[in-house]
Amino acid sequence: MKESPYLSEEFEEDDSFHLKEQLLKYLGYWPWFLGTVIIALLVAFFYLKYATVTYQSVAKIRIIDESKELNIGTDAMSLLSGKSRINLDNEIEVLKSYRLLKQVVEDLQLDVNYYIQGNIRTTQIWNSPFSLTKHNASDSIAKAKTYTIKLEASSFSISEKDGKSYYSSYESAMETVPGLPFVITINEGISINDYENITYKVVVKPIKQATMALTSQLQVQSTNKNSDILSLSLIGESTPRSEAILNTIIEKFNQDGILDRQLVSKRTLDFIDDRFIYLTQELDSIEGDKKSFKQQNNLSYIEADAGITLQKKSANEEETFTLETQIALSKLLQETLATEQAFSLLPADIGLKNSGINSLVGDYNGLVLERDKMVASAGENNPTLLVINSQLQRAKQNILQTVSSYQQQLKVSMAQLRQEKQLAGASFSKIPEKEQLLRAIERQQSIKENLFLLLLQKREEAAISLAVTAPSIKLIDYALTSNIPVAPKKSVIMAGALLLGLLLPFGFLYIRFSLNTKINDRTDLERANPEIPVLGEIPFLEDHKTFLDTNDRSILAESFRILSTNINYMLPNKEKGDGQIIYVTSTIKDEGKSLVAFNLSLAFSSIGKKVLLVGADLRNPNIHQHFDRPKESLGLSDYLYDPEMDWKNIVYKGYKDIENHSVCFSGSIPPNAPQLLSGDGFEKFINIVKHEYDYIIVDTAPTMLITDTLLISQFADLTLFVVRSGHTDKRLLDFSKDLNKSKKLKNMGYLLNEVGIKRSRGYGYSYNYGYGYGYDEEGKTPLPWYKRWK
Repeated sequence: MKESPYLSEEFEEDDSFHLKEQLLKYLGYWPWFLGTVIIALLVAFFYLKYATVTYQSVAKIRIIDESKELNIGTDAMSLLSGKSRINLDNEIEVLKSYRLLKQVVEDLQLDVNYYIQGNIRTTQIWNSPFSLTKHNASDSIAKAKTYTIKLEASSFSISEKDGKSYYSSYESAMETVPGLPFVITINEGISINDYENITYKVVVKPIKQATMALTSQLQVQSTNKNSDILSLSLIGESTPRSEAILNTIIEKFNQDGILDRQLVSKRTLDFIDDRFIYLTQELDSIEGDKKSFKQQNNLSYIEADAGITLQKKSANEEETFTLETQIALSKLLQETLATEQAFSLLPADIGLKNSGINSLVGDYNGLVLERDKMVASAGENNPTLLVINSQLQRAKQNILQTVSSYQQQLKVSMAQLRQEKQLAGASFSKIPEKEQLLRAIERQQSIKENLFLLLLQKREEAAISLAVTAPSIKLIDYALTSNIPVAPKKSVIMAGALLLGLLLPFGFLYIRFSLNTKINDRTDLERANPEIPVLGEIPFLEDHKTFLDTNDRSILAESFRILSTNINYMLPNKEKGDGQIIYVTSTIKDEGKSLVAFNLSLAFSSIGKKVLLVGADLRNPNIHQHFDRPKESLGLSDYLYDPEMDWKNIVYKGYKDIENHSVCFSGSIPPNAPQLLSGDGFEKFINIVKHEYDYIIVDTAPTMLITDTLLISQFADLTLFVVRSGHTDKRLLDFSKDLNKSKKLKNMGYLLNEVGIKRSRGYGYSYNYGYGYGYDEEGKTPLPWYKRWK
């Protein structure tokens, strides 16, 4: 089945109407929204004015690769691919390490913070007119302390939070004041008169606390995934302080890298210097032996007749020389390993031609450096340190085993050379034994001289490396601070305040509307029960609640005239001469039905109709309150007791003796009202008066509390069901809906009573619009002719 396009349009219009209605409901409280927005913006304005302003300082550095050699297989490919061999995560951890940042805290004295104290805001400063120095280099306080300091004419006035006060003279500034953990001094070039009216606040922290605070504030990150540039940032109130901290961190980090490399060079120099002393003594001993040997055997030069044989042996001797040199160097390294202290650096690259041993020594030195750094920041029982210790032990054993294996190889090679030498011995039979001994002495001398020269060369290289150590970083940017503050952000705060100013009243009103179960306006009635029409709305007025006279042109009078007109459209057609019977009832008491019945009777009378107002609420009569009559006046209950009496005896002149208005009071309060109303007396009374009056307005009892109204409901031509705005619960409308469906009340119509004038804006009009033409807004005083057309 196809959906009708007209039906869809109807739903869209209905949704649009509901949306507009909801908007108008909230717009009715626009002063609330305006007030809260103004208050929120004022609070935001003062917050921005007095809040602490913080800025972000940023510095950038590039980590320099310390490696000097490239492995063809790995490092060359790394360079070709453009990837850095530097582990930036390790560098970041070093930059944020407690060891490094503690040096920064101590150098810049970040454990002492200076502030200027104002009436509302306290501002941090970097360059204060005075300085605080702790008594001890280490922490002398257990927790942070705050001091208030003023510069008086001749001394510092210092006070703590607990009320203790101290004074420190300018002249004896370096003297210790009892009770203070620091010494305070005036900075050079400071004029006391310029700072006398300023109150300073100084916070003294333990160094550990200040270091941990700096660790949490410092942010270090890579600028790019493929870059080896690190960005250091710090957010703070004082921009000179933040910039000084960042620049000092960079300086300390660079010095730390330089010292690591200088330490290796220094250990190499110390080792070579020790070996120089030993080699010098050996060379002196060999030269003395050579001199004595020549003197004892009268030798001066080696004879030329052994030249050809020597040429054959030269290659053998060169190899023997090389092997002996390597054996000597390996023994030196072996002796060093045996005599050096545990976990100390080994001499690097002393001339061994075994790349494996050189690589193991380099790895061992790397572990020693890593362990030295770990010892500075962690305890001896740190699990990581224990692992490194174990690795160093294994590395040392590995080096010893490798050196021993290398010596075995050299010895095997030497044995082979000696065998070759023995085979060639026949050719040396003619060479004097003395000459062989001399050659042996000269060979030992040559070995020691070459070893001395080699160590001298290595010493020069290590000295150059120590003197000209390259920096470990390249500074890209010094610490720079943006002029735009990080916090508070003015646009965000003001936008948030505006949004909060709108949301607070909206949320309050939303909760208020959600929890409100009362009937407030005409829409609530129409949604709750669309089958029963709403015949009118009566405004709430505090000044007067009734007609003043038949010519009344007030808002109230015109509202009831509109109601009477709408009622006429609902009344059935009758034979000429029969009056219309209108019941006025409600669900419960205090909904204003008696007052509505009274005013409705006056509205019909004001248009020239003959009206009878009948008080049929026998248990709780209220009609007499609007007339100068006692409550016990003869009325309907008396007639119901005695239907034979003359009905005119219970009918009185109406309000202010209006000619067309009459009233029948309820009479004496009976003990059996349902019995009286269910008899024939009420029907007889109605049949009589409907031939005498145009309209009979009957004020009946509430329908939910008692059955009186339902007992006489069949005589009504129209039942006006009064609902009081802001008083009647929406759930009570189900009762009136059931009465209408079951036809217990005939021809029902709703009247919304005491509608607030402000609430009428939701309908696009107000109650004084068009009313009382030629009169003022209350309809009492005629307007001059020149204002009637305005």
